[in-house]
Amino acid sequence: MANFVTNLFRRNEKLTVDEFIVKKTITSFFFLLVFFAACIWAWKWVRRQPSQNGSRADVHAPLRTVLNTNEIIFSKIFSSNHLTKTYPASAAVKQVRPNGSIGMRNNLDTAAWKMYVIRANGDTLALDLDDIKKLPKTDVTFNFKCIEGWSQITHWAGVRFSDFMKFYGLNAEASMKYLGLTTPDKEYYVGIDMPSAMHPQTILCYELNGRPLPLREGYPLRLIIPVKYGIKHLKRIGTMYFANNRPPDYWAERGYDYYSGL
Repeated sequence: MANFVTNLFRRNEKLTVDEFIVKKTITSFFFLLVFFAACIWAWKWVRRQPSQNGSRADVHAPLRTVLNTNEIIFSKIFSSNHLTKTYPASAAVKQVRPNGSIGMRNNLDTAAWKMYVIRANGDTLALDLDDIKKLPKTDVTFNFKCIEGWSQITHWAGVRFSDFMKFYGLNAEASMKYLGLTTPDKEYYVGIDMPSAMHPQTILCYELNGRPLPLREGYPLRLIIPVKYGIKHLKRIGTMYFANNRPPDYWAERGYDYYSGL
């Protein structure tokens, strides 16, 4: 058999059909084995690399570099004129599936709740729900997508984030690169690029299906940002702040994509 194979690859004369098939099969298996060996080597090489931020919870540096490159590409083509597909409110599900409870495990005195907005100059606005409801109400019905792989058409209402920024004179803050949000207990936190935050479909939401937000959905106020996966839709907003460097982000610290755009 060994001599047959050796002769098969040395012969210059025309091969028979059977010999040609055997030669092609052997060649294909050879390159397939080389490909698998290269994949295993690459996987082991990536596993040996440190994480980019030094945390064992983060992805390894080469993978984080790929995610950061994706963010650069998608942010370049992002446009506020591109709207997420919307649906009639009647298409929304009645039983909305929560996408996590981190940051809401502690009891909240809803009567005393305030959202603290830290301005660029260090001043802080303390706003209650009535301060939010002073602004024109808007709603959006869209396909809420969780990074776990499920999605639901859901109907939300509240205040357009860009209207909120304008109403409270946060023009300097709107020119910064990032928005940071945390829950009152600081257990959950996200960082969002400002263009996505200022997208016309992004809202500070206080209603679900025409009723006040349920506690498990972030009462009294949450973020709805249809251009992002659900991990960015922070529930129960406690503090809002602005930065030109990336704010901390709960799931990005655990290996997920920081941008998380759709």
